[in-house]
Amino acid sequence: MRQRLAIIVTITLVVGLLIALNAVNYVQTAEPDETELMPNRSTYNSGATGTRALYDLLNEAGYRVTRWRESPQILLSQARARVKTFVVVGRPLVGFDDDEAKNLLLWVEQGGRLVLIDRRPDNRLLPRSDGWTTTVEMLGYPSPQIDPSNAREMTEGTASVHPVQPTPLTQNVEAVRPSRFASIVNLSYTKPETEIKATEHNYSTPPSTPFEDEPSPQPVRGAGETASAVVAAPAPVVHLAGSKGAVLVDFPHGAGRIVVLSDPYIVANGGISLEDNVQLALNVLGAGQGLIAFDEYHQGRAATHNALATYFAGTPILAICGQLLLVVLVILWTRGRRFGRPLPLPQVDRRSSLEFVASMAELQQRARALDLAIENIYTRTRRVLTRYAGVDYHSSRTEIAERVAQRSSLNREQLESLMRECEETINGAPINERRSIELVGQLRATEGALGLRMRSREVKQAAEKI
Repeated sequence: MRQRLAIIVTITLVVGLLIALNAVNYVQTAEPDETELMPNRSTYNSGATGTRALYDLLNEAGYRVTRWRESPQILLSQARARVKTFVVVGRPLVGFDDDEAKNLLLWVEQGGRLVLIDRRPDNRLLPRSDGWTTTVEMLGYPSPQIDPSNAREMTEGTASVHPVQPTPLTQNVEAVRPSRFASIVNLSYTKPETEIKATEHNYSTPPSTPFEDEPSPQPVRGAGETASAVVAAPAPVVHLAGSKGAVLVDFPHGAGRIVVLSDPYIVANGGISLEDNVQLALNVLGAGQGLIAFDEYHQGRAATHNALATYFAGTPILAICGQLLLVVLVILWTRGRRFGRPLPLPQVDRRSSLEFVASMAELQQRARALDLAIENIYTRTRRVLTRYAGVDYHSSRTEIAERVAQRSSLNREQLESLMRECEETINGAPINERRSIELVGQLRATEGALGLRMRSREVKQAAEKI
């Protein structure tokens, strides 16, 4: 028990020491200042570069919104078909791989709506639209010295951009204030090879029958013309534009559409309150008429992360738990490892020394063998009396009693009478339980009066009774 107590005290001291060391060494690091050079566009971020205000506004305005923390490939499953608009804000911390970009565009082809709000969107998410190519060009690069929460610094030297034409995305929008680092969207058209071959064929191939009245060949018109224009899909639509170029564009891709907004500051916490920025954000994201999913998977907040570990991240709790686990493993290893030469296991006798006596007493009691009980005790008492008197064991009881009385203060007649009654009982004289107990008591009292030493077994039995 003392050994276990020492181990418990030692473990307690070690654990307390570890907690104290971790508490002393733990220094809470302050969150780094956000800059437009290294922004955090997550909807969990309430800082100037985050989009927490936009997410909460959409939620409170009655729009169905969610934070998407899984791979975009799951959008193709039937269980995820309820998502109508997928929003990617800013340059993600975890880039899109080829399979994710391919599956995301396949989801758009099936009727999805992809909204890219970035100054440099991934080119793999900007496919060609029947000869039309959409690119985003940066005109200025953010400086880390500019405070994104300071609207004056972010919009210094810029002018508001206005709708180019009335569309659902520009409804109730008069002017939008971008930042000084806003990019522009460039649209270029390259005539497809099939259209070039058709045009060359119309101009170069003569009629097969010159005598027939055939119409003269007509060239294929461009995308801006109306009648007989051979275009598989309409051209991109410019919604907002400034003096330097387009800011908001959308174009079809299969059965869906891709929307490109070239400045995330318009929807960020620091700039959404300027002019009609919030109305434009509601128009762009709410046009899909369905569930709006903000991409958090590529913002470093994938659902595969352990929620408990994420909750205690940045605190000494995880380090303390790891150290405690190490201490437990060391204790188990030391307790399970043999130290020194092997020793045999201790053989513990489960039986009590009084089990045999109790069993024999019970048998004698059931058999009414009181004479046998008296014989077992009287035989030993007679032996020690003869040894005390200095006579032979087979001497008469009169001689034994006389010699004992001479050497002690015992009465000869009482001792001789006790010995005679015990011998008569052994020889078959009737006796009851009460009298047998009295005889045994007198025999023990005689041994005690003479100071006769009991055997070690009897001493041990007497100690167990106590």
